[in-house]
Amino acid sequence: MIWSGNMAAQDFYELSFKTITGENYDFARLKGKKVLIVNTASKCGFTPQFKELEALNKEYAPGLVILGFPSNDFMNQDPGTNQEIKEFCEINYGVTFQMMDKSSVKGKNINPVFKWLSDKSRNGWNDKAPGWNFAKYLIDEQGRLIGVWPSKTKPSDPEITGKL
Repeated sequence: MIWSGNMAAQDFYELSFKTITGENYDFARLKGKKVLIVNTASKCGFTPQFKELEALNKEYAPGLVILGFPSNDFMNQDPGTNQEIKEFCEINYGVTFQMMDKSSVKGKNINPVFKWLSDKSRNGWNDKAPGWNFAKYLIDEQGRLIGVWPSKTKPSDPEITGKL
């Protein structure tokens, strides 16, 4: 799904969230960069996408910032603590991109970032919450949501890399 041209009702850069190690991460620091937000899980069939996400991180940083949001929302596929998730990502996939605090990405406990990503009254056009782990949301340098892809779309897919 690609951006339709509508403007967001809520400024992406007003958002903030905790990192996986507990620090506050103010999204205003992302101005002028593309941002790829992905809801992640450590025990999912799509978990190997961490490797491709890290490859994108190495290739496109610092112009691209990847934010991984661990979630246990889909079939309990990320049951670990923040520390366990962080170690899993580093040891198994060499993840150096920013991982965020484990949280809900759908439903009544949805975190504020995914509320923005999946509410068209906030982001300007998209109303789809993640249908599974490893959904991808691309924000442009002006803080506009410009693309949404499902789990099966690999991070290296030309639909995504063509916008980086």
